[in-house]
Amino acid sequence: MVNLYSSFQLFSSESLILTSIVVGILLAGPLSAAEPVTIEHRIVEAIDARHDEAIELLAELVDINSGSLNLAGVRRVGERLDSELTELGLTTKWIEGASFERAGHLIARSEGRGPKVLLIGHLDTVFEPDSPFQSFERLDADHAKGPGAVDMKGGVVILLEVLRALAAASVLEDLQITVVLTGDEELSGRPLDLARGNLIAAGHEADIALGFEDGDGDPETAVVARRGSTNWSLEVRGIPAHSSQIFTEEVGAGAIYETARILEGFRRELADEEDLTFNPGVILGGTEVDFDHDQARGTGFGKDNVVAEFASVRGDLRATSLEQLVRAEAIMQRVTSESLPGTSAVLTIDHGYPPMGVTEGNSRLLAMYSQASEDLGFGPVTAVDPRRAGAADISFVANDVSMALDGLGLMGTGGHTVEETADLRTLSSQAKRAAVLLYRLSLAHASH
Repeated sequence: MVNLYSSFQLFSSESLILTSIVVGILLAGPLSAAEPVTIEHRIVEAIDARHDEAIELLAELVDINSGSLNLAGVRRVGERLDSELTELGLTTKWIEGASFERAGHLIARSEGRGPKVLLIGHLDTVFEPDSPFQSFERLDADHAKGPGAVDMKGGVVILLEVLRALAAASVLEDLQITVVLTGDEELSGRPLDLARGNLIAAGHEADIALGFEDGDGDPETAVVARRGSTNWSLEVRGIPAHSSQIFTEEVGAGAIYETARILEGFRRELADEEDLTFNPGVILGGTEVDFDHDQARGTGFGKDNVVAEFASVRGDLRATSLEQLVRAEAIMQRVTSESLPGTSAVLTIDHGYPPMGVTEGNSRLLAMYSQASEDLGFGPVTAVDPRRAGAADISFVANDVSMALDGLGLMGTGGHTVEETADLRTLSSQAKRAAVLLYRLSLAHASH
């Protein structure tokens, strides 16, 4: 089994050397030699030349339903992208997902030299086949609606356009590229160590990781830090009795009062933690409780004249660092243990997506990305507030690489809703930024 938190470690000496090389390029300012400028122009021209084809591919992918639980649909998207990556000369492999109850993942690798770069995306969306939102719709020249158009089929198309532009400029071989496109980012399979084992292994091998999610939807920002996503469940028991006996020595407070005490304790002790959130999303209580974990729904039965015997709560916990997460979990466990008379409670924590903390390497990579953006005429890029960017797959590898940056995908609005709308103007600009960044990273390695 893979340790999901093994990635929280110090950088290796090799990674630090690579980071120092990038710093040298940043301090030197924009490239001025004739050959690099010519290559960057070729990269830009290649992306511009394929703009319409890229949108056509986006429409084709959006029209394939790939809700996380539509395993056949996720595979179809994977097969379509497999052909695109194979055409670029990458070696592809499909990882079957039966062991974690999902469709699987697509992994592609290029033969090359230079820094080892991991490019991350996902094949699935939140829209299952029973959703009314199923197709790509062009609204005008610059906008289109569609399930997953932004999150993140648009990001995957940008990833492909970046690789195509580097290949067109004959510099793709100056990078060692691994692409991991997971099939269950929106609803992760379990056990999570199997569902993310291949991604984590790729992170162990990489120097740099780039994620093509949409961040906060603003092209003037990118993601250097993401909060993790941890699920928790609370099971509470009380002594059933006639309501007239509540708070007596024999009966105590009952399950629902105990649940209220615990939740209020969480709020009281953790509300002032910066950027930490802890949300009880569903609660059931009464004489009988039946909760379906997979469907996140259930039923409860009780009477107003009966002291509740059971209560169940499900929620999530989002922290900006492993240290903050550990501290919050300890407080929650302590609050849970301080039971009211006649009650007991068990808090179970299910570690999901780890936090992606701010690091010096991530900040340097953002500076390099911002410089590329300015040189291309798109203006500077700053770090997004971690509270405006949800958990994402890059978090599983961010602390195993020297530098990581996310939010490089297609921008838009209304993600995860039937109003999901892509800003098609950002397809080319985002691809150009990422492609020039990767080219400059290859130069950094070559100069070393």
